[in-house]
This record gives sequence, structure tokens and C-alpha cells, in this order.
Amino acid sequence: MEEYFGNELVKKFEEMMENNDEFYFDTEELEDIIVYYLELGDFNYADTAVNYGLKLHPNSLDIKIKKLEILLEWEDYNTAKELIDELKGSSMENTDFLVCYAKYYSNLGNPRKSIDICKKALELKEEENFLHNFIADEYVNLGDPFNALKHYRKALKEDPTDDYALENCMVCFSDLNKSDEAIAFLNEYLDEYAYSEIAWFEYGQFYFNRKNYEEAIKGYDYLLAINSSSVGVYANKAACYEALGDYKKAIAVYEEMLELEYTKAFTFYKIGLCYKALKQPIVALNAFQKSLREDPQFYLAMMEQSYIYEEMGGMTEALHFAREATHLNENNLDYQKRLAFLFIDAGKFEESLACLKKLVEAEPSRFYNWYAYSEVLMLLGEYEEAILVLNKAVKSHHRAELYYQLSNCYFNLKDQEKGKNTLIYALELDPSLVSDMQKKYPFIKDEVKKAKAKVKKKNSEG
Repeated sequence: MEEYFGNELVKKFEEMMENNDEFYFDTEELEDIIVYYLELGDFNYADTAVNYGLKLHPNSLDIKIKKLEILLEWEDYNTAKELIDELKGSSMENTDFLVCYAKYYSNLGNPRKSIDICKKALELKEEENFLHNFIADEYVNLGDPFNALKHYRKALKEDPTDDYALENCMVCFSDLNKSDEAIAFLNEYLDEYAYSEIAWFEYGQFYFNRKNYEEAIKGYDYLLAINSSSVGVYANKAACYEALGDYKKAIAVYEEMLELEYTKAFTFYKIGLCYKALKQPIVALNAFQKSLREDPQFYLAMMEQSYIYEEMGGMTEALHFAREATHLNENNLDYQKRLAFLFIDAGKFEESLACLKKLVEAEPSRFYNWYAYSEVLMLLGEYEEAILVLNKAVKSHHRAELYYQLSNCYFNLKDQEKGKNTLIYALELDPSLVSDMQKKYPFIKDEVKKAKAKVKKKNSEG
């Protein structure tokens, strides 16, 4: 009835504004209208209602405090400070004013001052649950989980159904590394409030984080007994079974989850991963295909199909799905590496270059990105381009392999002098690689004996 009355008041107020009328509202009615807009987050309309209220009731402290609340939301701290100074003399026994006063200092990054004001407000014995949460949040801002926990617990005592306080108690216990106290607190709470979904969820998470998956499952089962439509809890329970290596049970939980979901792509994907772990590639492939039917752009399922086709020898399909997945997630370097490998495996060297170029740009510190890039350029006969790449590579990777590659490029371009000098340098860096390099790069084969002789001579002279 109150909600209906409140809406009727708002309707009357809005009609008045639209028609440029002036109706009378008492201060309580105006407060209800202002609160309605504040709760909606419509601060412009709330401000309109405040200004109209102050026109009718210029001395109303309650409406002025609502004005202060709006100023804080708008971060107009100069005007807010002026209004605080005006109200301070008459409103220090008003909880709403003290909350705004505390918010002012909190927003300005002065949590200690904010806490002091909240503690004054607590003396008025109103909104104690809210104030203890406020104080606790400020202690969190100060990096003081010990005192934060104290006040979250007091907030919970004022309102045992306060999920915010309960969750933050557990966060503080974790920050304080007090796991024994945390589970004792949770068990004590559950003894009294056995139907608390948040408490059972926290119980499950507590044990999941400690890899006690059997106990975590118990917590999730209690929660599902209270509320069987908690979709996220099924996912957590299935994850426990996966961690235990019991993929069949994980699949059963995911299948229960499918009955409740609107968007099923991720769950089919998880089922596919479980079948993959069970070495059942055909059934896994089927699940990944269902995932893609639900969401045709779900690149995780695409890439998993690529892996399975590769295992089954279907390299054309493996390349197709890897290309599609990478197209949808171009910044994933693992995808770029895989796609480059599959292109090279298929003899599509030209296509692999775009992936390899991205890899050297994104990860210049990885030697093998440069090595593979220059190798493919040489396979394509792009020796001049390979030289440019290798000259960049050797600036950060003083590796013999790169100099063997560089010498091969020079020999192929008939630049014998640079080829010989670079080969000598490569031999000095690591002569043990020469046998492999001769097999890979026939052009250096004839030059190795000469280069070895020069190196030997140089060493004997030194």
C-alpha cells in the first residue's frame, strides 16, 4: 500500500511539473518523492523535487539533508561543504545528516574522519547495521582487516540476514589468514541460520579454495537443497568433480545445469572438455558442436574442435577451426602460435607469416618466434626480408642459430663475403650446431671446412 501511495505521489508530482502547476506537498510527502528518485538513481529529478520542496518549506532540515545527499552524488564538494557548515549546528543529532557528513570525508579520501563521524552516529541507536558496515568499509580502505572484521560482525549481529556483512567477514578472515576462525565462525552461523544460501556458498568456497573438494561439494549440495535453481553453484560443484578427476559425475552435474540455463554454450563446452579428458573424442566433438550451435562465435569450442580433429588426423578441419577461432580472438598469442604451426604443417608458408609477424611484435623477447619467422621467410626464398628480421633478432638474442640462418641468407644472395664472415661468427659462438645446420642449409655445407679452418687459425693466433 505504501509503495502504491508513493507512486501516486510521484505521479502527482510529475503531472504538476509537466503542466507547470503548483501543488502543496507536506515535508513527509516530499521526502517520499525525493527518496523514490534517489533509489532510482535519477538525481536530476530528485534535485527538482528538493528545490520545489525548499520553495515550499525553506527551513526543512530533512529536505536540506536530501540536497546534501544529491550534491555528494554529483561530487560537488564545495557546495556540499557550504551546506554541511550550515547544517552542522542543528543536525548533529540527525543520523541521515551524519551519514552524509561521513560520506563527504570518505569521498575525499579521509576514512579516519569518516569513521569518527559514524561512531557519533552510532550513539543515536539508529541504522546501526548500515553504520557498522560503513565503518568496516572505511577500515578496509585503511588496510585494516582486523577492525573491519569487528564491525562487519557487529553489522551481522544487528541484521543476521545481511549477506554483505557475512561475505565481507569471510574476506577479512582470509586477509588475516585466520582459516580456523573463519570456518568456526561459519559453522556457528550455520547452526543458527541453516537456510542461508550465502553461508552455504561461502562454506563451499572455503573448502574449494583449500582443495578439500569433497567438503566443498557438501556445502554446494546443501545450497542446492535450499535453492535448486542456483545455476552458478552447479558449475562450482562440477568443477569440484573435475578437480577430483571424476569427469562422469562432473558431466552429470553439467547436464542438470543445462536444464536451468538460457545460454548453454559454455556448459556444452565444459562437457566437451570432460569427455576429452575421458579419452572419448567423438562424444567430446559432439559437445563442442552443440556449444557452437548455441553460440556460433564461441572461439573456445572452435579451438577445442581443432585439437580433436588434429588428434584424429583431420588436419584440414583442424586448420579450419583454428583459423576461425583465431579470427575471433586475434590477440590470443597461443592461438596465433597454433595457427602458424598448422599453416606450416599444411605447407601454407605464406599464410603463416601474418601469425609469425604478430608473434615477434608481441613477444620480441622469445627467441623461437624470431627463429621460426626467419625460417619460413627462407623457405619462401624471401632472403632479403629474412636478413632484415634476423638483424633485428640478434639485437636481443645473441644466439648462434640466428647467425647460421643469416649466413645462409647471404650465401643464397651470392654475398660470399658476408656469408663467410657470419658463418665464422656462428661457429665461434656454437660449433656443436654445425652438423644440424649443414643438413638444413646446404649452401653453407661447402663453406664450413673453410670457416672451421679460419676459426682454428684465429684461436691458435689468439
